[in-house]
Formats: sequence, structure tokens, C-alpha cells
Amino acid sequence: MNVVSELMSGIGYYLALPFIYLLSVSPFWLLYFISDLIYILLYYVIGYRKEIVLQNLRNAFPEKSDAEIRVLCKKFYKYLCDLFLETFKTLTISNQVMLKHCRVTGEAREVFGKTADSGKSVIIVLGHFGNWEWAGNSFSLVCRHQLFVIYHRLTSKYFDGLMYSMRTRFGTKLIEMNETLRSMIINKNLLSATAFIADQTPDPKGAYWTSFLNQDTPVFWGTEKIARKLNYPIVYVSVKRKSRGYYEVHAEMLVENPAATADGEISELHTRRLEKDILEQPETWLWSHRRWKYKRTG
Repeated sequence: MNVVSELMSGIGYYLALPFIYLLSVSPFWLLYFISDLIYILLYYVIGYRKEIVLQNLRNAFPEKSDAEIRVLCKKFYKYLCDLFLETFKTLTISNQVMLKHCRVTGEAREVFGKTADSGKSVIIVLGHFGNWEWAGNSFSLVCRHQLFVIYHRLTSKYFDGLMYSMRTRFGTKLIEMNETLRSMIINKNLLSATAFIADQTPDPKGAYWTSFLNQDTPVFWGTEKIARKLNYPIVYVSVKRKSRGYYEVHAEMLVENPAATADGEISELHTRRLEKDILEQPETWLWSHRRWKYKRTG
């Protein structure tokens, strides 16, 4: 069965690859026209995870009317389609065009510049907010730290290879999640920035629990524990959409001395900071993610 599944995955990959490259080389106006068509299909015909999205939005914004929730839901799906196609742009986009469409702000460069000047590696914490893929590309082009991004392998080795190529094309390096601490220790003499996407869903039994968007939410201890063990400063990064196809990467020093913090302090800080971003620009967060599939017990 595994052989058959892998064969079918390979066939699907090679059939899709020419279309993916065609999307990648398309001008932006055509890319977003296609995105609008995909939105109609995804939202009105397929209804991809629509009930999950609607329920997540209702729980997060109990003060909003059903009409307001549905407007926000549509905005999210329109953005999701843009994000999906923008990701394919990474295959062929030039350095100059990448930086034009995803600008690292002056204050962000200053934050990372100061830590680089002092020879300090950092931990970056961010969420599935804005175009996090483009943010990594732009960071690697303009910042002195070697960027490492923690990732999960995709089930299909073919599509996993494609995503790996896209994510490393501008100099970013990837670390498998279960190799994070080991890799960071091995690279301790390298000026590095390791990016933790902190809004993924951990095993509830070993998680830090807090309130996030009006709901009990488990948070990975990993970011906090590794930061305290290595005492790397923590920088919060926000990827804000300015207009269609244009983003700004903002950064702020969240914790300079993690070793001096109490249990839960770091997790609480980055959770509150992400929540603030989502409330300001809710349509650009990944609402289709099953963020609340576990409930707190005990």
C-alpha cells in the first residue's frame, strides 16, 4: 500500500509541477486573478474547512454578529488563496522583487543589527500570521544572522522536496522539529536566528495552558525551555500585510535575558503579542488550522 501511495504521490507531483512553475512565473496581476477564481471554488464550491473556520471565528470573537463573522470568514479565504499562490512565487522570484514585496523595516534591521554587533544568536518567535514564508526569504537576504526555520516534513517526499527548495532558496536553513535543540547546540558558535512558529498545536498533556483569543489554548513549552537553557534573546516578529502582495516585517525585542524569567513568562509574552496582531488584522491569521482541537482537563 505504501508503494502504491508513493507512486500516486509522485504522479500527482509531476503532473502538478508544470502548473506550479507557470503560476510562479506569472505576473502578479495574473496571479491574483487566478487567486480570485480559486477563492470562488474554495469557499463557495468546496467549502474547505469552512465549518472549522467559522467556529474558530465565533469562539474568538463572541462579540461579533453572525453577519460580521461571515464577512471576516470571506476575507480570510480570499487571503488564504493569495498566500497559497504567493508561496509558489518563491520558486522564481528575484532578490530585488522579493524585497520590494516583503520589506524588512528599519526598526527590525536595527533589532537584529544590535544583536549581531554583540555577537548574540537569537530566537525568533512568530505565528502563522501574514506571509511568514516571504518573511523568512527577506530576512535571509538582508540580515546577518543565519536563519534556521523549524519545520515538519510533508507526507509526500516529492512535495516536501519542493517546499524544501523554496524555503532554502534565499539562504534559509531548515531544522526538523525533533532535532531543534541538538542542532542549536551544534551551531552555538554560529551567529544564528532560529525561528519558532509558536501557534502550532502541542500535545495537551505536556503543554503550557493559557487563554488565547477567548479560549483555553495549549502552547509548546519548547520555545521557552530552549531559550532559557541557551539564554538566547527572544525577538518577536510580525509580518503585516500593507496591501495585496506587499508586506512589512516588524521585530521587537521580547526578552533579552530568558534565563532570568519564571516558568510560563515567555510563553505568556509571545502569546499575548501574537493575539494583539491577530486582533488588529484578523483575516491574515491561519483560521483553518485546528488550533483548539484539544480541551483543557483537570
